[in-house]
Amino acid sequence: MRAPDFWRRGGGPLGAFLTPLGWGYGLATRLRLAMANPFKASVPILCVGNLVAGGAGKTPVALSLGKRLMDQGRKVHFLSRGYGGSQAGPLRVDPDSHWAVDVGEEALLLAAAAPTWISRDRALGARAAADGADIIIMDDGFQNPSVVKDLSLLVVDGGFGFGNGRMIPAGPLREPVAPALGRAGALVVIGEDETGIASRHDVLASGLPVLKAGVEPGPEAEGLKGNPVVAFAGIGSPEKFFDTLGRIGCDVVAVHAFPDHGPYSAGDIRHLKTEAEERKAALVTTEKDFQRLPENERDGIRVLTITLQWADEASLDAVLRPLFDD
Repeated sequence: MRAPDFWRRGGGPLGAFLTPLGWGYGLATRLRLAMANPFKASVPILCVGNLVAGGAGKTPVALSLGKRLMDQGRKVHFLSRGYGGSQAGPLRVDPDSHWAVDVGEEALLLAAAAPTWISRDRALGARAAADGADIIIMDDGFQNPSVVKDLSLLVVDGGFGFGNGRMIPAGPLREPVAPALGRAGALVVIGEDETGIASRHDVLASGLPVLKAGVEPGPEAEGLKGNPVVAFAGIGSPEKFFDTLGRIGCDVVAVHAFPDHGPYSAGDIRHLKTEAEERKAALVTTEKDFQRLPENERDGIRVLTITLQWADEASLDAVLRPLFDD
């Protein structure tokens, strides 16, 4: 989902008005966590989660960690809820036969890298994903109490932070910050730490390592640089994608933000292609959005991929090392 403006710092009168509902949301989360009887998988589970609703960069972090561990010889399986897809699972994702409407676009991206399972019941999914794996990387699910996480990394957008610090619906928080930090093994701050996450009192008091990473555009950037583009995206923070296109030197002549995880109609695509043709511009979207496009509408649409670059790989390896200690 996309964060409303009042979820950012301050919150305004609407945030204050909704605060009592946020208290109720936070209480429900704490009760759900306290009453759980979680399933313990036969292999370690590394959870990549966050504290706020909306996009923070969890899937790029999960993919980066998976590649890193596979390069070290580990057998990685991914586990996703399959958000946006119709299948409940447990189901192993087949990129050749499944579509985003079946399993969600994030699961398709994960499945292109390593065996991936979707399951709305995370415990059943973890049981299935453990077969043949050395480790399960769970994309999202930090607030899901049904499985034991051996290590949880909390991903934070450096530009958004924890927003106005209030609970849903008064703010973006899924649960209070302090108890969440107590269940985490590290914070991952994506981009510049504009909101001062690393220096917050509760973060300092928790003693958690703060890992920093940046998003870098893929090799397609060179072919887009200097050219006019019409950009569209239906992700948690589409403005970050549009800013990236500007940063690599594109002439961004028009941008279109669509609902996060929402489907694209044939009419949407026709309108976008017509505009790009009239402006003599390339039509560009994200890798996640491309997965949601109908196959017969993909021609003529270019994709800008992203990769994650870690500021301190030694610190990252130190955080991951206890997962495999005997």
